[in-house]
Amino acid sequence: MGGSDWRPLRGIDQRRLSVARRQAHHAAQWLARTARAYVPPQPDDGHTNLGWDDAFDGFTTHRLKNGMHLSLKIADLTLVLHDDERTARIQSFSLNGRTDAQARQWLGEQLGARGLDTHALDAPSPYEMPTRAVTQAAAYDVAEVADSLLELSAWFANAEFSLVRAQRQMIQRKLAASDVRCWPHHFDLATLASFPDATGYVGAGLSPGDAYYDEPYLYVSVYPQPDRAALPRLPKLGHWHTHEFTAAVVPAHQIVAANNQKAAADEFLKAAIDVAINILR
Repeated sequence: MGGSDWRPLRGIDQRRLSVARRQAHHAAQWLARTARAYVPPQPDDGHTNLGWDDAFDGFTTHRLKNGMHLSLKIADLTLVLHDDERTARIQSFSLNGRTDAQARQWLGEQLGARGLDTHALDAPSPYEMPTRAVTQAAAYDVAEVADSLLELSAWFANAEFSLVRAQRQMIQRKLAASDVRCWPHHFDLATLASFPDATGYVGAGLSPGDAYYDEPYLYVSVYPQPDRAALPRLPKLGHWHTHEFTAAVVPAHQIVAANNQKAAADEFLKAAIDVAINILR
């Protein structure tokens, strides 16, 4: 099924995986809110993006003003405060059976005790979130989708490995590629690369699912959008998505069904990136 750096994907009932994804997406907003409040601002809201920590099995913020990090373990939706080196857990809070109000209380108590202004957590989000699987006042239910959260965690972990290699591929092709980071608005894990003259961009990433595809999918996007009629054929896996954005896409079920999942993902990314670069050049 792949090398030691690839977690085998079993394929989970799509409805259950969607429920898990929406719960995890909303849980990740606690990291985004904390980052907006306590991480020094960066251009394009870069201070709010999240890094995947494979040893922790979840996402973590940039360093906060007091040196700590806040993380979310995807497999069980646990919030964790780490010390300034991310090596020790200071406090943790399982969201299972808890509401957002309880999460806000816990996080406020922890950060307030460490000298941070907790009112900053309540600043309005600059974007709207998709509807959650449960109402905002209801509790997170990890037990209901435990297997799906494990699968979702595997998708992010696998994508991190594959996208780091894709980032290196783009750098070798003389593009300036960003670090692989998760953007909490859309919950996608991605790297964005630009040409030296900054007239075109290639993005490679994983979406855990959205309004376009109700399952995880790997994508390689192209901007400016090329002429749809002139899009070249993609080799092997993948198809062109052209509604509202242009990207080569391979959905989860095709990766899961592959004899070698890791090779299928890597080959799609490599081929699609080469095609995207040639389009823009």
